[in-house]
Amino acid sequence: MAYTAVVSLRQTIHRLLNISGVSIILPCSLETLNSAYKEVRSILRLFKELDERSGLVEKNRLDDEFKFTKIRRLRNFDIFRDKRRRSRRMGFRGYGQRMKSLDGKVRVAACKLEDALETHFVNLNNEEHHPSSLTSLDLEELIKQDVNSFIKTLKELEGYMKEEELDDDDDDDDVVSSRIDFGGNKSKMVGFSDEFRQIKDLLHGDDKSVNFVSLVGMAGLGKTTLAEELFEDSSILEWFDHRVWVTVGPRYQFKDIVQSILSQVNPNVGEILVQGYELDNKIRECLEGRRCLIVVDDVWDVEITRHMKHLIMLANVGSRDKLGSLILLTTRQEKVGMDDTGERWPEIHMLKLRFMTKEESWDLLRDKLFGEQSCPPQLEKAGKKIAENCDGLPLTIVTVADLLSKVDDMTPEYWNKVAEKENSIFIDAYDQMSKVILRSYNYLPQYLKACFLYMGIFPQKYDILFSKLTMLWTAEECFLPESKYFIKLQVFLLQHLDELIGKSLVLVRQRSYNHKPKTYGLHSALWHSCMREAERNKFFHVLNNYADSLITESIRNQRRLCIHNNILFGLKDVHKSMESISTVRSLLCTGPHHQYPVPVCFGLRLLRVIHALTIRFYEFPVMELMKLVLLRYLALTYDGKLPPSISKLWNLQFFIVRRHLSIINLYEDELYLPMEIWDMKELKHLQIMGSDLPSPCDGALLPNLLTLADVSARSCTEGVLKGLPKLGKLGIRIELAPDATEHLCCFDHISHLDKLESLKCVVVNPALKSEVIAPLSSSPRFPEKLES
Repeated sequence: MAYTAVVSLRQTIHRLLNISGVSIILPCSLETLNSAYKEVRSILRLFKELDERSGLVEKNRLDDEFKFTKIRRLRNFDIFRDKRRRSRRMGFRGYGQRMKSLDGKVRVAACKLEDALETHFVNLNNEEHHPSSLTSLDLEELIKQDVNSFIKTLKELEGYMKEEELDDDDDDDDVVSSRIDFGGNKSKMVGFSDEFRQIKDLLHGDDKSVNFVSLVGMAGLGKTTLAEELFEDSSILEWFDHRVWVTVGPRYQFKDIVQSILSQVNPNVGEILVQGYELDNKIRECLEGRRCLIVVDDVWDVEITRHMKHLIMLANVGSRDKLGSLILLTTRQEKVGMDDTGERWPEIHMLKLRFMTKEESWDLLRDKLFGEQSCPPQLEKAGKKIAENCDGLPLTIVTVADLLSKVDDMTPEYWNKVAEKENSIFIDAYDQMSKVILRSYNYLPQYLKACFLYMGIFPQKYDILFSKLTMLWTAEECFLPESKYFIKLQVFLLQHLDELIGKSLVLVRQRSYNHKPKTYGLHSALWHSCMREAERNKFFHVLNNYADSLITESIRNQRRLCIHNNILFGLKDVHKSMESISTVRSLLCTGPHHQYPVPVCFGLRLLRVIHALTIRFYEFPVMELMKLVLLRYLALTYDGKLPPSISKLWNLQFFIVRRHLSIINLYEDELYLPMEIWDMKELKHLQIMGSDLPSPCDGALLPNLLTLADVSARSCTEGVLKGLPKLGKLGIRIELAPDATEHLCCFDHISHLDKLESLKCVVVNPALKSEVIAPLSSSPRFPEKLES
């Protein structure tokens, strides 16, 4: 996608401009680079403006005259406030075909320029390279051509974005439905019986304070089906004088919503031509004194929630002590379904719809396939596994059931293949669902689209640690705010994740002891759609089998290769195919662990990220790695001693080495990192399991190191800790032989780390002798910022 490509280019140019002697390192003038940097910043501002004009960013999304005050101050409706939108739908608008085409052009232009700049930089930094075939003037001319081509493409996009209106040619999106229907007559609802009773009690209970109920959850969870079941329930029919159903969607005109509500209550209401206080009076006239259930289905914009709160206040004027009208709202977004106005009345009772249990999933699959008939016993075991593989999403269950019902082969053998995902049933189901599922993605702002797609680099059902995600996002440099002083980067990225969670696109898999999210993931249906979209946008390409490595359009010019099957490195054709993709910046090996050596593809000279913890290295790949001068993230599994030449990776920011064997099997001299580690000034995160930092010479510092993890107690010397002025997180790992007698002094010099916020000490073999544990000094002083 264009946004991430442009952000990455911005970071690349900024880094080049801040290298001393750039005019010598790169054969182009500072004026050329500055010109490109200026255009890049300009286009990023235009991307932000485009998101605001499209309604995808709430802040500054509307003109001042269109902004709503709080409910307390909002005394009337004005549905014609934005004069430019009178003849158009409001809400989220997405991008038309012309914009999508331009997005692709900008991505290609940005990538081409970045490739040119970094290729020249790498060539001139590798000692064995002799760029004698081209003169300095030739190289400068080539870079200028790339810069001019890039600027020309940006001007085309800028001209389009400055037109009065955006493309609106994707009207078919308005008719997409996530309602769970299996064709034919309406069938009984399966599952969610507790939720049905809970909402039903709220709708016609004795609690006079209940005027607004919202139902929130992921696409395909059955929000609309549950609301429909409540809408048609016999007791609801008896309780309310009128029932109203309005489907909103991402695009809407609020006038149409009000018109639909009033005309369903009173068919003679006529067309609404009034606004302000006159409209308020019309609503009161139509709704006051009546007990109405108003279902507002598929809401995407929080402004609708605020309008509906105002409407229910008007409908129930003078009846706060009575049981009056009530709104039931369904939405995918938590922010839309909650009360964020600070007003106590009307209070919104929000219910987050859960996924189905295994038993409910099987009940739904069986009901859709066999109805009142029983499932053949020989199919039941495989059927339960098929239902379980749907991961509790009713839309997946219903779609899979629909596909199974059209297959003549109802044998246990065929169903077992479906259960083991050995045929295309689930893939076909996900493809059918993708337009519904990806609708949430399509209406994301650019910066969130990139964050969502990146979650797909990990295998299906993978628990993604926030710390790992943060390091990778930082090293990739395509998610960063323009100003590094904006807020702490971790807080910035956490806000992105919270937004995706609130939009029902990302799941929290595990929480820590303080209930904060620890690991994240994607639902299988979202993961599949994410993979498809990422490949289409050249965001990443997954290699899981031989066919994935074939040179096709899908793999050409990719920026990231995700290896979900490490044995593919051992296939000569696959290795050759990967090495031919010179544009790759990230090599991400996230599949199962592979303990035997395989020839990892280190020949990709523009690599920034190598994540290969699932591959065991018997020898450290010194010669290959030393050529990767752009490398910022390196993670691998290796048991030997690190070579001093590792310091030549002067760009490295994240360095992680996991041991395959226990550290007590290593010789003592292998435990210490080379002294040259103190020359790696860009390091932010250093995690070498069980290794020790040697005491620095001549007051050397690691000025940017924020995290030091998995080091032994020997690293906690005064000289080492004084050399880490910005350290905020320290992890100590204690693993000694049973006969060890060496005293462990971990905290005597901890006071030197005045920035320290997190301290973790892990004893791998806790049965230590008492004489090994040295007593604390008389009054150890811990840093004030250290969290308890």
